[in-house]
Amino acid sequence: MAWLLFIDESGHDRKEAPYEVLAGVAIQDRDLWNIIKEIHAAELLRFGRRYSAGSAELKGKKLLKTKVFRHADLNVPIQDDMIPQLAKEALDNGAQADVSRIKALALAKLAYVQDVFDICARFRCRALASIVDRDAIRTESGGLRKDYGYLFERFFYFLDDWKYDERGIIVFDELEKSRSHILVEQAHKYFKNTAIGKLRAGLIIPEPLFVHSDLTTGVQIADLIAYTISWGFRMRQMTRPHRIELAPYARQVASLRHKTTRDVGGNPNFDIWSFAYIDDLRTRSERDVDMI
Repeated sequence: MAWLLFIDESGHDRKEAPYEVLAGVAIQDRDLWNIIKEIHAAELLRFGRRYSAGSAELKGKKLLKTKVFRHADLNVPIQDDMIPQLAKEALDNGAQADVSRIKALALAKLAYVQDVFDICARFRCRALASIVDRDAIRTESGGLRKDYGYLFERFFYFLDDWKYDERGIIVFDELEKSRSHILVEQAHKYFKNTAIGKLRAGLIIPEPLFVHSDLTTGVQIADLIAYTISWGFRMRQMTRPHRIELAPYARQVASLRHKTTRDVGGNPNFDIWSFAYIDDLRTRSERDVDMI
C-alpha cells in the first residue's frame, strides 16, 4: 500500500496571483480509481457530459476565475434541473450560447469544484502546500527549492503519523523537459546527500514521477487546491488581498489539511499544519552571510 502525492503549482508566473503555491493532494492508492470514477460522475452530473473530453482541462483558473462568479450571478432565472442540459449546450456550442446557457455553465463549474473537494474529504485525502509570498527573496544556491523541501517535510510527517508502514510516491505535473531533469537531480541530491533528506527517504520514494496534467485527475485536483489557496485561503501571516467569493472553497480546502505535533524548540507539543507559509526562499547559509 502507498500514498500518492499529486503536485501542481499556481501563481509561479508572478503576474496576478497574490501568492505562489506549490500544492499537493495525498491519495491512498486503493482509493485512487474510486475517486477518479466519482469525479468523472460529477462531471456528467454537473455538465451533462465530460467537460474534460478532448484537450480541455479542469483547472482552477478556468473554473474559479472572477468571470465565472459574475456569470453565475446573471439576472436570468434557471431551474436547477435544467442546469446540466444548458451547461452541456454551452460547452457544445459556446459561440452561440445565450445568457441562460452562460449562467448554467458557470453554476455547473462552481458546483463541480465543490463536488471535487467533497469527494476528497470522503476518501480521507489530505492537502499539503507551500505558500510563497510573491516578494519572497529568492535563493541562488542551486539546490532543491525551499518550497519543495517544506512540501516533502509535510508529506513525511503525514506518512509518519499514519503508522501503517506505507510509502509515499511523488507525482509531478510534467514540466518542460530540461526543468524536469533539474528537479529530478535536485531531488536525488536532497534525498541522498542531506541528513534530513536521508531520513525522509525512509518513507518517501526519492525519485518523483512525471505525468501530463490533462491526463491525470490527481494533478487536476492539486491544481484546484493550489489556485484556491493562492486566491482564497489566508492564515495570519498572509496579508495580501483575497477574493471573498472563494471563502466556501477555501474552507473546504482547509478542512483537508493534516495537523501533526512535533518537538520544536523545546516544545514537545508544537502543532505543525500541512500548509507552510514561506517569505524567504534563501538557505540558512545565504541568510547568515547577508547578516554579516
